[in-house]
Amino acid sequence: MSPTAKDRLSNIASQLVPSSSSPTVAGAINNEVVIDGRTRGTIDWFNHHALSPTFFLPRAAQIEPEAPAIYHRTANNVVLRRTYGDFADRASAFAYYIKKKGYKRVGLLLTNTPAFLYACYGANAAGSVVIATNYRLKQDDVGYIFQHSEADLVIIDKEYIDLLGDFRAAKPNVPILVEDDAVDPNTHDELGPFGDALREGRDYEISSGNQGWNGLVAQAPDELAVNALAYTSGTTNRPKGVEYTHRGCYLGAMGNVIDSGLNYHGTDRCRYLWTLPMFHAMGWTFPWAVTAVRGTHYCLRKIDYPYIWKLLKEEQITHFCAAPTVNTLLCADSNASKLEQPVRVTVAASPPTAHLFEVMEGMNLHPVHVYGLTETYGPITKGYQLSSWYDLPTKERYGKMARQGHGFVTSLPVRVIKTGDDVPEGHLEDVQKDGKEIGEIVFTGNICARGYYNDEAATRKLFAGGVLHSGDLAVWHPDGAIQILDRAKDIIISGGENISSVALESVVITHPDILECGVAAVTDEQWGERPKAFITVKPGKKMTNEAFIQWCRDHPAMSRFMIPRECEVVDELPKTSTGKIRKNILRAWAKGDRSAGSE
Repeated sequence: MSPTAKDRLSNIASQLVPSSSSPTVAGAINNEVVIDGRTRGTIDWFNHHALSPTFFLPRAAQIEPEAPAIYHRTANNVVLRRTYGDFADRASAFAYYIKKKGYKRVGLLLTNTPAFLYACYGANAAGSVVIATNYRLKQDDVGYIFQHSEADLVIIDKEYIDLLGDFRAAKPNVPILVEDDAVDPNTHDELGPFGDALREGRDYEISSGNQGWNGLVAQAPDELAVNALAYTSGTTNRPKGVEYTHRGCYLGAMGNVIDSGLNYHGTDRCRYLWTLPMFHAMGWTFPWAVTAVRGTHYCLRKIDYPYIWKLLKEEQITHFCAAPTVNTLLCADSNASKLEQPVRVTVAASPPTAHLFEVMEGMNLHPVHVYGLTETYGPITKGYQLSSWYDLPTKERYGKMARQGHGFVTSLPVRVIKTGDDVPEGHLEDVQKDGKEIGEIVFTGNICARGYYNDEAATRKLFAGGVLHSGDLAVWHPDGAIQILDRAKDIIISGGENISSVALESVVITHPDILECGVAAVTDEQWGERPKAFITVKPGKKMTNEAFIQWCRDHPAMSRFMIPRECEVVDELPKTSTGKIRKNILRAWAKGDRSAGSE
């Protein structure tokens, strides 16, 4: 389906120079620029282009068209390798398909496959908004998201077609495009309806002048326009559509390039493994970040620990993103062994433990700890590791590494502000940088999302006082680093003492027989609340409640008021799509509602 290499390069290169439709500059008076008869700012403004991450793909293909862009084992078990020329061709073909049909809001219900990457770039290149959706949600939530976002096309992996029942009933006229994640074993052309759409888009491109990327919008006319909606998980309320802009995605991606160390020189390049769901906060902007440095996307339909170890060892993976629980299970897999090459692992979604970082480094998995929200395009802070830490005792060094750290290079410094009933609404006052006073983490700067789509009340609450509120409680250390203690609703108040479930979990997980731990409050007649630990144990190990409580009592880091009242061994802890423990489900379990999380 691809044109000749010469045609492909010509089309891509033409996008990198001004087109004939560029606005006319009529003149400049008093340092003002008049474009198409309108005053549009100063000469300084005119010399700056709009920031849009879509531009990264045609740029990569123009610079290095034969560079390896995508590696994927398809659902029909074909190992697929695509170059950046191939990647750009397919994304542009999808863009022309969107242009032909006139779709403005493209819903994605896809796994970590090349189709997600083609659709992400292609929809934006056609001037459309992407709505990436969690395929682990209930049918009701999926239907709500696509209706609320006003999706006029939905692309869905064939495995999850049943999730569209409610949406199809409510919006029967919205077209559904099924992605088979299958290719012809000989030609490697995409099969199924999505493949047909790519071919239709390519035919339309040819019939309409064969302009390639020059006929698309790789550089958005308005960098503050919405290019994607990322919906929250909706664990307690309806999911909210977080508005991402071209500028925010561009700068979030640049932050990840720098702070996750994606860029290489010479013949080497980053080989990024997609363990993080692409739908989650648009893959924390890594679909753009990896492309910006012409790295290779190793796509992965599902978490498969033996297969991940195979790729780590045979493909020399250099980077991946994963929540602490995913890293815990990866390190506990029977295929785990110390790698020959170092791998940078961006760790986020929930606060990690110092113990986990120590285990990871023993396998040559080097954690890059970041923190953020869907509302901040994913990561917005990093635990920057200082050379002076390597002179510290081992546990102290790993403890510092596990902090949430400082604001990203493309953001503004993170703050921790006072909270409580005595703090007036909208009043912003920083806590002391003493590592003791607890407050709420707030953000300002370039990589804060624009707001919630069609929800002015929630947007006002999110930005109360002019800062983006996280809802996470933390302390602020003298060196400026922040450290999360808990979300406000996860703090356990026992006999007047505040217990951080995160801090308690970080101690429990050091038990040699325990694999994972989640803590929630149970009602206690004497103390009001007490912690309860839900744990999973390592293969071949057992744990009794009596032995666990005694271990807690004997542990030097466990204050008496922190000791759990009881523990419960479970087969699996409830988790979000990124591997974060679902505390709302644990709270329900602690109250005796075992139906929670069973849907």
